[in-house]
Amino acid sequence: MVAKVYTGTTNGIEGILVCVEADISDGLPMFDMVGYLGAEVKEARERVRTALKNSGFRLPPSHITVNLSPADLRKQGNYFDLPIALSVLAAAGFVRMDELENKIFIGELGLDGKIRPVNGTLVLAECGQKAGIKKAVVPKENAKEAACLQETVVYGTKTLKEIVELLNNPDRLEENRQAVLYETSDKEDDSLDYDELYGQERMKRAAMVASAGFHNLLYIGQPGSGKSMSAKRIPTIMPEMTYKEQLEVTKIYSVAGLLDYKEGLIKKRPFRSPHHTISATALAGGGRFPKPGEISLAHHGVLFLDELAEFKRDTLEIMRQPLEDGKVTISRVNGSCSYPAEFMLVAAMNPCPCGYFPDRSRCRCSVGEIRRYRDRISRPMLDRIDICTEAFAVKFDDLSKAKKGADSSSMRARVTEAINRQRMRYKDEGILFNSQLKGSRLSKYCNLDQQKEELLRQAFESMGLSVRARDRILRVSRTIADLEGSEQIKEAHLAEAISYRSIDRKYWGDM
Repeated sequence: MVAKVYTGTTNGIEGILVCVEADISDGLPMFDMVGYLGAEVKEARERVRTALKNSGFRLPPSHITVNLSPADLRKQGNYFDLPIALSVLAAAGFVRMDELENKIFIGELGLDGKIRPVNGTLVLAECGQKAGIKKAVVPKENAKEAACLQETVVYGTKTLKEIVELLNNPDRLEENRQAVLYETSDKEDDSLDYDELYGQERMKRAAMVASAGFHNLLYIGQPGSGKSMSAKRIPTIMPEMTYKEQLEVTKIYSVAGLLDYKEGLIKKRPFRSPHHTISATALAGGGRFPKPGEISLAHHGVLFLDELAEFKRDTLEIMRQPLEDGKVTISRVNGSCSYPAEFMLVAAMNPCPCGYFPDRSRCRCSVGEIRRYRDRISRPMLDRIDICTEAFAVKFDDLSKAKKGADSSSMRARVTEAINRQRMRYKDEGILFNSQLKGSRLSKYCNLDQQKEELLRQAFESMGLSVRARDRILRVSRTIADLEGSEQIKEAHLAEAISYRSIDRKYWGDM
């Protein structure tokens, strides 16, 4: 009799259901596995054979055939061991077949029969849920991760022998159920706060506007002026993620093998800050067995590129398409996969190699050196930055407590109010933030009267803006209006948005 067990495999952060079939028939003692298997899946045969022996299960000296279907899908990963072992045990009569139905099984086996944790458990459990299988048997360490799915019943187990005993005693299996562990919020991290940034209210304002609309932001200014300090505090003013956003971020970290087993659902927005020596593959994702890169690990959060001009130009250029599409697609000979990449780009850079331009009393860089330094960031890349603001040197008098300025708590309250307005406005549009407005939606929600249209036309012509830059000005002005609680974009809102485009023209205008 053929025994069937369901599991899954990953493609990006999406799961594909896989059926593991086992048959034991008369013939020479052999253990054959078929179904377009990767090297690590082929090795499962030896792990399963030894784990069964060391768990006390003696299989008859017969011909064992295991098939993983669909046959045209390449199976890769270490999570097939457990379903293969259970399908063989069921075919041999050690496990009740009716208890294998309507469950998805995930896990790697050690030679001693222990079930080891695997990456991508959440993705695979969700795959089963979408197929109508709402019970998941997973390694004990992965139980909290899989339990993030509120509609899925999760069972965490430690050994193969334990799982067989539980399956043969359904009442005990229910006692082993892993409850859904989902909390609405985490304790706030108060180690960083904007009240520590003195004398840079314009930088704080730019950070607040960027956070309220999920806009890309560039700080440019002298060393020590607080650019990095401001960028690292942006997560403290961003609103909490929705459950859907938390689930997407957790899936990415699960597939990448970066999820803390004790943490379960990731509730804080990611903040990624790669060094400027990072490779294009590490930034965008890829490799022989594709994994998400930094831009996907920053999904629904912040990707901070400090010393932007020190990054290789080719590395920066690879972000252009993900910044527009909100995803990155990795293609290989065996197929392709996509990872989401809806991140907020925050960058900081000096105006010249030494960092002190245009203060010629301190800057000794030649015109050619400055030009080559800024040339590392292309115009198309600059066009994808919504807000550019200067960071001026802080004066000594600005360091007094009387000039402390706004703190993260008050800034976050305003940002949250602005985002709530956007979510109400776009509840039927399938988007969350003003930065996602495109095409007809942009015209609909960023409608200008004749006077404001003339102001925008003058800026477009005098500053030599591209159509993309014009659209980004409209989106930023919509966000500024939301921060001020206005349903209509006013002239002051549009003028502020235009001012954020004038800074990059100041430094790149002569290029």
